Amino acid sequence: MNYYGEVEEALRRIGARLREMLSIGAEAVLARCYWRGFEAVAKYRLPKPYRDGLLDKLLRSRRTVLEAKLLVESKRVGVPTPSLLYVNPDLHILLTDFIPGVKLRDVLTKLQEPKDIFRRIGVYAGLLHERGIVHGDLTTSNMLVVGSRIFVIDFGLGDFSNELEQHGVDVHLMLRSLESTHPSLVQPLYAAFLEGYAEVRGEDMRRAVEVKVKEIRRRGRYVVERRLRR
Repeated sequence: MNYYGEVEEALRRIGARLREMLSIGAEAVLARCYWRGFEAVAKYRLPKPYRDGLLDKLLRSRRTVLEAKLLVESKRVGVPTPSLLYVNPDLHILLTDFIPGVKLRDVLTKLQEPKDIFRRIGVYAGLLHERGIVHGDLTTSNMLVVGSRIFVIDFGLGDFSNELEQHGVDVHLMLRSLESTHPSLVQPLYAAFLEGYAEVRGEDMRRAVEVKVKEIRRRGRYVVERRLRR
């Protein structure tokens, strides 16, 4: 489906000008735009035709506001994220500053100190979880490399939660992303990630999260095995 016109109209209504479409996902469209002198990234939450119209608008508005809050709070606790420029719940759109980086997934094997990078990512995950922030899609695809800096992006599936289960899911997602894209680097990089995580949350919490990750993996294998036996 072509959302170009829909996104362009939403941007026009907030005084922004579309430059290019960046990606179209199941939940949202990302577009590069200009807004009040800023080069920005617009995130427009897509309507779901199968949902009741009023309910759909309500859910999209709530998710837009929640993501904005997650971005602001994450930056406040010291996690490098794009800066929130504007949010309009009624139009289901938010703007962040444009960061000219590359996805960590695409440059991981070219980095000189990948273990240091993953230790820092572990610190960032620890800071988020210590504040009760769940990223929801913590993978190497949602990390931008800009020189020697790492930015955490896309909190679209995030939430506020202090539940160990949710924190374990975040860490499990990072482990799975490494296993799927860079299997030969999993052991040293995951260890570095956990080292950074422990710097913030302590060894007891690190161990608790590790146990939860193993539990999540066992549950996943059990589901797969049951499907294979059918």
